[in-house]
Amino acid sequence: MAPSFDQLDPETGDYDAEDDIDFSDLKEQYEVRMEEGLDTFVVIDGLPKVPEDSKPKLVKFLLRKLTTAGKTKEDDVYMPLDELTGQTGGYAFVEYETSAQAAAAVKLLHGTPLDKKHTIAVNKLTDIERYGREGKIDETYHEPEIASFEEKEHLRWWLGDPEGRDQFIMFKADDVGVYWNERDDVPDQIVNRTGWTETFVQWSPKGTYLISMHAQGVQLWGGPNWSRQKRFMHPGANLVDVSPDERYITTWSHKAMEVQEGNPVLSLEEDGKNYIIWDVATAKPIRSFVTLDLAGPTNDAEGNPIKQKIQWPAFKWSSDAKYVARMTQGQSISVYELPKMNLMDRQSIKIEGVMDFEWAPASPQRDNVKTYEQLFCYWTPELGSNPAKVGLMSIPSKDIVRTRNLFNVSDAKLHWQSEASFVCVKVDRHSKSGKSKATNLEIFRVREKGVPVEVVDSIKDTVINFAWEPKGDRFVLITAGEVPDGAPVPPKTSVSFFCPEKSKGNTIGNFKLIRTIDKKNNNAIHWSPNGRFVVVATVMNQQYFDLDFWDLDFEGEKDEKDKDLTANLQLMTTADHYGVTDIEWDPSGRYVATTASFWKHRMENGYHLYTFSGTTLREEPTEQFKQFSWRPRPERLLSKDEMKNVRKNLREYSKTFDELDVAKKSSANKAVVEARRRLLQEWLAYRSRVQEDLEEEREALGLAAVSEERAALEVEDDGETRVVEEVYEEILAEEEEIVD
Repeated sequence: MAPSFDQLDPETGDYDAEDDIDFSDLKEQYEVRMEEGLDTFVVIDGLPKVPEDSKPKLVKFLLRKLTTAGKTKEDDVYMPLDELTGQTGGYAFVEYETSAQAAAAVKLLHGTPLDKKHTIAVNKLTDIERYGREGKIDETYHEPEIASFEEKEHLRWWLGDPEGRDQFIMFKADDVGVYWNERDDVPDQIVNRTGWTETFVQWSPKGTYLISMHAQGVQLWGGPNWSRQKRFMHPGANLVDVSPDERYITTWSHKAMEVQEGNPVLSLEEDGKNYIIWDVATAKPIRSFVTLDLAGPTNDAEGNPIKQKIQWPAFKWSSDAKYVARMTQGQSISVYELPKMNLMDRQSIKIEGVMDFEWAPASPQRDNVKTYEQLFCYWTPELGSNPAKVGLMSIPSKDIVRTRNLFNVSDAKLHWQSEASFVCVKVDRHSKSGKSKATNLEIFRVREKGVPVEVVDSIKDTVINFAWEPKGDRFVLITAGEVPDGAPVPPKTSVSFFCPEKSKGNTIGNFKLIRTIDKKNNNAIHWSPNGRFVVVATVMNQQYFDLDFWDLDFEGEKDEKDKDLTANLQLMTTADHYGVTDIEWDPSGRYVATTASFWKHRMENGYHLYTFSGTTLREEPTEQFKQFSWRPRPERLLSKDEMKNVRKNLREYSKTFDELDVAKKSSANKAVVEARRRLLQEWLAYRSRVQEDLEEEREALGLAAVSEERAALEVEDDGETRVVEEVYEEILAEEEEIVD
């Protein structure tokens, strides 16, 4: 049995208290740091200094802010007093129920202003302990070095092009290039880089940045030198979405992130998440989320997993990017306020059965509504005895602006007009027997008093495509009949054009059918960004690939039956592009590009360029041609009156551009002539040099400067010597053949 300390006698020398063993190195190595209990604490700095009597009032005021991030109470707020002044020290320690709530408080409350003079700083107590350990904070004050001013690149430099040209990007094989568009010449290349992206490229909504995708994350490029502007470290990011004002960016990866401690950008809060919403200015994450499981079965009848397609973008931005929202299908819509990304009113909006929603693409201007608001439209299916429903909700008030009940609904799609004047709900209905289907259009007139709803129910077949005219009030739709069982080819489609009737005052008349074109194969509608012109096409089809160019404001004679309509429809031309997969208008509405992408098929890849009226300008077949995308432009700075003045004096402005075009062609012709003259001069100089070398060589050999044969050809003419050359033709063989 081992002796106890009580049995040891100091006098015997068995134990000497002054000869203790030094365990300091082992204690330092194996000491248990009690930080696990401190990760629920945060430190609040920047508080006002108040006397002890005012301290409870300050704590209650502070709690209003603190409880927006998690649960805490007055007893959990420790605000020390200064013994000398008898006032609070301007800081406080706060304990939350969980460490997640403490982390959320740091995210949401750091930098929040309390009043005009005080802005609080919020940090985790464990972070302060970690950063202050092991001499990480120098006790000696060093004055910070202020970096010298460096002028940054002008990110919208391309808008100053004197010729008003647009840019586009082409991705072919492994090369990504940016080009100036030329009407009558080959594109003018600005930059070309191999391996600029690993999957695809994408422009930001206003064209400021070019986005490239990499295994390590997402990068933003811009400026005249195409330098890297921002970098977002999201490993394995598959998709990216940018807010309308380009201040925020969403990245998504199908694989959940694995974040290790010490990551310079991502925190442990991002571990296991799929989505990250970033602040573009700071390139730092604001908040992260996991991918929600979609409603419906996950396995088929045989037990195999069903590959579900995610909705993209999952986070949808309001028109001014003050809100971003995500839907939990069948349950709710969560609206987050930017830039803090805090859940509005700390709870999601419960909408039972919600299937889809869309924000208004512009700030709404409803009748007699002067306060700020954003709108989104949503729809719910039939649940039990309750009908399907379409609703308009105002944010941030959460007021229901308008609802409409629908019956026998199979599906619905939401289509906003670009200026938020209308929202069309395309409702696919089925008969009571479920055998036949038809489509109704429920058009909400958002700007009119009471938001009236106009129903277009004259459509017999199912609508497979619908598109509003940008900045206008006309629309085009494509319908298709039911597919018979065992049919080898899909049924023919019909293209219908609608516009409002003429009306008095500022009101917009009822929507009427202009014309329906039957027996077509079209499935795609692409409006010019400025309206009026539209391309109705057949894409992703190996049998049909026609392109129809339509004008809805044709300046020719108008049919008598259309005199009360606000459109004059005319087919300008028809073209075709074999294997066309994508169609895109340039921002000015002057040109249309059609592409056959290598990503979708391997036959005759490349692009075609057309004018707005369908005239072919260029056909460029290119192997492994993957992507073509016009560079977007920001909103115009001209007022409506200034734009009206430009349209009124368009002929005067066009003369200036015509002169520039002529001068450009003349300069091009002049360049060709000068190039030919330069080549001729080089040839004459070469011939003269060779002739001098020949004469020197003959002189060295003791021969005459000119041979006898050449001398015989020389003729004196007015004191000048000219060489006369004779050409002889000799027939080597001749054959005759009689043709019946």
